[in-house]
Amino acid sequence: MPRKLGRTTDVRMALLRNLTTDVILHGRIETTESKAKELKKLVDKVVTLGKRGDLHARRQAASILYKKKDENDVAVLDKLFGEIAERYENVQGGYTRVLKLGPRRGDGANMAIIELRELNDNEEAGSSAANAE
Repeated sequence: MPRKLGRTTDVRMALLRNLTTDVILHGRIETTESKAKELKKLVDKVVTLGKRGDLHARRQAASILYKKKDENDVAVLDKLFGEIAERYENVQGGYTRVLKLGPRRGDGANMAIIELRELNDNEEAGSSAANAE
């Protein structure tokens, strides 16, 4: 059962859409642990849409992501279907990771960082070997 995060459905979906857009734009964000765990599912789904790359996938991703631009004036959909889709082209899932930080000062909420995973040498070597064939 999905986490409700103490919010109604429409507010919860708006929160997750906003956080997903920020992860795509910035690569990593700091949030509470429960939000990060719930966000991981949605970000992985959006990256999979970006890897598909067809018009229907672009429209599905556009229905999830907000229309924002990063500091270089690149739209979030262009970044998803360009840079991020190329980075994870030969990776099957596991595009994000959640790093636990500890309690937040003030209310003691457990904090975490959610980020798009960097590929290690094995995954990059596997992708270049697959491209060579």
